[in-house]
Amino acid sequence: MTSELHEERLDAVLRAVHASGARSVLDLGCGDGDLLARLVVDERFERLTGVDSSREALAQLRVRVDDMAPRAMARRVELVHGSMTEATAALSGFDCAVLVETIEHVDPRRLSVLERAVFEHMRPGAVVITTPNADFNSLLGLPPDGFRHPGHRFEWGRAKFRHWCQGVARRNGYRVTCSDLAGVDPIHGGASQMAVFDRVDI
Repeated sequence: MTSELHEERLDAVLRAVHASGARSVLDLGCGDGDLLARLVVDERFERLTGVDSSREALAQLRVRVDDMAPRAMARRVELVHGSMTEATAALSGFDCAVLVETIEHVDPRRLSVLERAVFEHMRPGAVVITTPNADFNSLLGLPPDGFRHPGHRFEWGRAKFRHWCQGVARRNGYRVTCSDLAGVDPIHGGASQMAVFDRVDI
């Protein structure tokens, strides 16, 4: 994926977060913090938490956040070493959770564990998920069974992703809207795809 496509994806996620009206955001699988870096400079967000399994990535992100934001703003950012499949009390009560290009790193057999952790236990008001669109892979020169990254455990086309999202929404009391994003092709869709879940009991 090119830097331009990555920027398009982040822009779309940021618009979805803004549209949710969130004041607190949980970034599950925050990695090097490209999304958190955009959120921390926006004063509307009162509480920002990033979760990642890499202590090294979190340490680098802490330096990045502290360097780019005034101290009072940087203090709003909490970085947690942990897994997005493990719900804790500290990860509950957020207005919005985001999972940007992360679910494809989870063993498909553990997606039900991820679903319960995020949608049943953490239960944010909104959830934004992006993942690669396998329908687009041929435009990137990949073979039909090829993955974009060696750490990916699966990559779904649009039909399978939407089917999964609809099941998650139905089982957990959310509405969901799916869309293509990043370099959208009229036949193959976008390089990535996004689902925005809204909790129906708010």
